[in-house]
Amino acid sequence: MAHVVKDSRDGRWLARWRDPSHRQRKKSFRRKVDAERFLANLEAEMNRGQYLDPSAGKVLVGDYARVWAAGLSHLKESTAERYRGIVRTHVEPRWGTYRLSSVATSDVAAWVGELSASGRTASTVRHIHRVFSLIMGMAVQDGRIARNPATGVRLPRAVRDEPRFLSVPELAALVQSAGPGGLVICVLAFTGIRFGEMTALRVSRVDLERRRLHIVESASEVGGRLVWSTTKNHQTRSVPVPPALIPDLARMCEEKQPADLVFASPTGSPMRLGNWRHRVFDPACATAGITGLTPHDLRHTAASLAIAAGANVKAVQRMLGHSSAAMTLDVYAGLFGDDLDSVAALLDSHVPQMRHITETEARSGGHDDAA
Repeated sequence: MAHVVKDSRDGRWLARWRDPSHRQRKKSFRRKVDAERFLANLEAEMNRGQYLDPSAGKVLVGDYARVWAAGLSHLKESTAERYRGIVRTHVEPRWGTYRLSSVATSDVAAWVGELSASGRTASTVRHIHRVFSLIMGMAVQDGRIARNPATGVRLPRAVRDEPRFLSVPELAALVQSAGPGGLVICVLAFTGIRFGEMTALRVSRVDLERRRLHIVESASEVGGRLVWSTTKNHQTRSVPVPPALIPDLARMCEEKQPADLVFASPTGSPMRLGNWRHRVFDPACATAGITGLTPHDLRHTAASLAIAAGANVKAVQRMLGHSSAAMTLDVYAGLFGDDLDSVAALLDSHVPQMRHITETEARSGGHDDAA
């Protein structure tokens, strides 16, 4: 039975109760009214089946965050490492000495404001907040806190940058400037595959007869080492290749075993984005007079060329490996503008009939209400 008694040793008030496992618990208060209020709330929580051990939330956020970060094996290694980096760089320095139960929503809101004021992009702030929210969400699931203090915090709105596209003449100049490295640029700009997907492309996944690349895995650099994993959305896909590129791809596959990589560095090792940018891509951009271009913009260029060639949104989605057509439209909606003009032209054929109906009604005096 829960009750309040006075501690004869120091005059404080002790709230005593038994938890759901029938263990005797107690908590000390300076005032009797505070002890009674605490017990009343505790009994209400137990009646609702929402009892939380008051001591469970005493764990430090820093300690709990490290436990959370150690349990990310279900994520791609590159994603897990990015999350761990956020824990080390942002969560531990700011919240490491806080108890889980002492973090308030207002504190989190103030922190988000500080991150935004520091000049970080809205996207970066949202990523940092997401990791912190995942940590506190697990604390809720563990029964250490009643609610997630990161929930409901207003976040800066992330504004998507306009994608950069190369025109056909610009792309031709870039390919020519890259010399022997031009084929890699062509493959990226005409198929839309990611650099990591191209790095991991093996001979057995190049179907020269059907002109398809089977995208099954990806390779990315994590902490200075190359990590092999599934594609970004964990889905395989088949990507079409323009016929003009097939002879060059065939030469790249000659005298190689099915498990060999199609593209490799001059030493025969897997290609790394940083090295390729430094040795091939950036010098080619400088020679072609193209500024501010990134390798990812070649993926945008592939989308723009496909749309200009008449590909619909579903075809572009499948080609790029987006999780949904909505995502494709979110990025490239502006490129489908001509489709709207075509729709308007098709609908225009119905307008004369509507005009005929309205004119007929006008001559007859409208609806025959007088009858």
